[in-house]
Amino acid sequence: MQIVVGVAVVRGERVLAAYRPGPEGGWEFPGGKVEPGETEAQAAARELREELDLEVEIGASLGPGVDISDKYRLHVYRATIVTGEPVRREHAELRWFAAAELVEADWLVPDRPFVRALRDQL
Repeated sequence: MQIVVGVAVVRGERVLAAYRPGPEGGWEFPGGKVEPGETEAQAAARELREELDLEVEIGASLGPGVDISDKYRLHVYRATIVTGEPVRREHAELRWFAAAELVEADWLVPDRPFVRALRDQL
């Protein structure tokens, strides 16, 4: 099973989300696949550097992994920005959400359990 990492970048009481367009689109935590030889934290930091031009410190997991399909499992981690401001490169939109704005229905299905966990923490 291929592990995919998502990163919930938290700044104060807000979290950064990225919008994936298309018929099955929605908000997601940015991230990507863990490459051979990488830890999940290394992959998460690399993906945010590539996708958003951010240097981040990866923190705690937001819970057990969620199967995206029979081939992929999503793990999501909290992170804080070390340097940079988010730059949109691969997504249609970036947005900072407050806890009260985290409506699960607007998120991709695999991300929803992590949205609930994060909302409870913010």
